[in-house]
Amino acid sequence: MTSPILELPGAVAAAEGSPDGAVPWHFGDPFAEQRAAARTVAVVDRSHREVIAVTGEERLSWLHLVISQHVTELAEGAGTEALVLDSQGRVDAHMVLAHAAGTVWLDTERGAAATGARGEPQSLRAYLDAMRFWSKVDVVDATADRALLSVIGPEVPALLERVGLAVPAGPYAVTGGEALVRRMPWPGADAADLLVPRAELPAWWARLTGGGARPMGSWGFEALRVESVRARLGVDTDERTIPHEAGWVHVAAHVAKGCYRGQETVAKVHNIGRPPRSLLLLHLDGSAEALPETGDPVRLGERTVGRVGTVAQHHELGPVALALVKRSVPLDAELLAGAEDRTAQAAIDPDSAPEDTPGLGREAARRLHG
Repeated sequence: MTSPILELPGAVAAAEGSPDGAVPWHFGDPFAEQRAAARTVAVVDRSHREVIAVTGEERLSWLHLVISQHVTELAEGAGTEALVLDSQGRVDAHMVLAHAAGTVWLDTERGAAATGARGEPQSLRAYLDAMRFWSKVDVVDATADRALLSVIGPEVPALLERVGLAVPAGPYAVTGGEALVRRMPWPGADAADLLVPRAELPAWWARLTGGGARPMGSWGFEALRVESVRARLGVDTDERTIPHEAGWVHVAAHVAKGCYRGQETVAKVHNIGRPPRSLLLLHLDGSAEALPETGDPVRLGERTVGRVGTVAQHHELGPVALALVKRSVPLDAELLAGAEDRTAQAAIDPDSAPEDTPGLGREAARRLHG
């Protein structure tokens, strides 16, 4: 489903095969677009994301059993992030939630899938629908009816007020009205997602740009997301990724709630405190002839120690990437990222490294033996 915003003057499409091929890549000056998002406000077309609506009187108690997040008390006007895991605790799907007017809205990657009861892959909506059993809930694919726009920058609250929308109070807070507005803690210092009627997408785009938001493409959004060290499923993750590696514990996976599929792995790794890999920000040598691509190896000497995820050109940082890197790799290691025909020197940004605190189980054992 190609976005109508791609037909607007100045919109440039992404290269063939890009996961963002259905929305604009940039509007002529991707670095100026990023600067606007950092200093004023920009709007991004993210209407290629899949939208699922969950309704019914048992929507929260049922969702609580099938996703990784604690949502039994998710208030109207609140949101969060959540995952669907397989039986081994590996990430099947990542989604962002918004609870408003008796509906929990889930937006996720287009083509999001989950592992079925017999081990077969199926669409996320089909998986959720199959898990309803006798619960009083309905699971509906709302992608044809709703579309997502994101606004980013320090002037987000002022922009929302100028276009007549209520400003949510804080991160993940949600307001209703003509469009559903969910305040987001990333990318950048301030951001908000707008869930608008898909038929009115061009009108909302014109309303936001007319209110002062600069059009920005997926190039700029991805660069700011990389700077924020926020994982994107299927790009920064692989088939082995567990929530702890991607920075999703506490953000999207609750470690103390009741049983859900994959919960044993979440609790065990949280208590031990040693996930095998960490999502890190890499600074790449800009003099390389070609930059690495998603899925390329990260090497320390002759040894492969990681996997390249999103590669981006940032308006201030230059070429950067997210990568899943083995925890044993020193933060000051001189790395190489990329395949043989596109290799760049890479350095880990130490500020992106997660705090290396001992797990609860290790700390309890240390106190006991001490």
